[in-house]
Amino acid sequence: MNQITITLQNNNEYLAKIELCKILKTITNENVTVDNVENIIVTDCNIKTNKSKDKKLKSKKLKPRKYLDANVIYETKDMSKNDWLKARKEGIGGSDAASIVGANPYKSAITIYLDKIDNDIKESSLNNNYESNNILTSPSYKNHDESKNYKMELGNKLENFVAREFTSKTGKKVRSVNGGLRNDKYPFAIANIDKAVIGEKAFLECVVTNSFVKKEWIKEVPLQYKIQCYHYMAVSGATHAYVAALIGNEELIIHKIDRDENIIKDLMKVEESFWNDCIIGDKIPMPDGSCDYSNYLNNKYKYSKEDTLILFEKESILNRYDELHKDIKKYEKEKKAIEQYLKDQIQEYEIAYVGDRKITWKNQSKTTIDTTLLKKEQPEIAAKYMKVTNTRVFRI
Repeated sequence: MNQITITLQNNNEYLAKIELCKILKTITNENVTVDNVENIIVTDCNIKTNKSKDKKLKSKKLKPRKYLDANVIYETKDMSKNDWLKARKEGIGGSDAASIVGANPYKSAITIYLDKIDNDIKESSLNNNYESNNILTSPSYKNHDESKNYKMELGNKLENFVAREFTSKTGKKVRSVNGGLRNDKYPFAIANIDKAVIGEKAFLECVVTNSFVKKEWIKEVPLQYKIQCYHYMAVSGATHAYVAALIGNEELIIHKIDRDENIIKDLMKVEESFWNDCIIGDKIPMPDGSCDYSNYLNNKYKYSKEDTLILFEKESILNRYDELHKDIKKYEKEKKAIEQYLKDQIQEYEIAYVGDRKITWKNQSKTTIDTTLLKKEQPEIAAKYMKVTNTRVFRI
């Protein structure tokens, strides 16, 4: 029997299995899933501090505790930023779930994939949740003492403010869990809920966003947040969730989302496939039309070679491309015609309203360098500041 010893900075059995899978994949070039790994014994590890003297400290053992049906696999109250970033790579989180199923307009599955397989801890990962729409940062690293980032501090205060307003409006009390969650039923999934609702098998998700999405929020919870809540319900075992959204610092909107077993079953199936096939395995997520995927391809195949390749693809894919191209041109022309009609109605006015929708048509000025004249009259100076950029142009 072969024995492998791994030195970890996390005394958690599942994380040990994940790390072992990655090591075995590197050694054998074969895919090994967590289900195939048995008899893992995790012992206290030696952690070197960043002080001048490398004192060896025993890792702090996590006292077993649960939140509903989930195990608390790591504490977040005093967790460092780097430890949190490392922990979030060891499973699919709530914000990851929406991206994987294509419901997050700000982040795609390929970005999740690249983040999970990259062993480097990067600061940019901090801003990869719903930052474009939700001011709040992820709860699992909000309370650590190391960061002095104002946005994170503000996010923490706003989350607590939203939670207090939720309690004030509903009479339902909430508390912090201060831990990362995992359910043995879904070992590939992790969760960090904002608040637990006391006396109910429920949690509270706090959102702060701008007034541009007010109508959408009044009607229902946007899809990406629904997916996030279903993910959290799967991991925690909660029967329902509350979402409290502070809209444009002017209104608090509260929605309740009930557990839906069919949605959770389908969501967990997609997440498990993504984890086993893409993160543990060698598959790359399929193209999804996102800008993230375009950037990935542009970086991966940055330079071309002067050669020809015959693609054995069905012509129907190009026929569909042509159809879409024609439709886009058609709708662009219709859109332009509407713009022209509105301009003709606005005339010399800068601002107009249709209902509560604001339309502007203002003068703008821009100062630019006349490069043609500069090259003609000062060619040496022009040449000194010219920059050459290389891109690959795709045409059909």
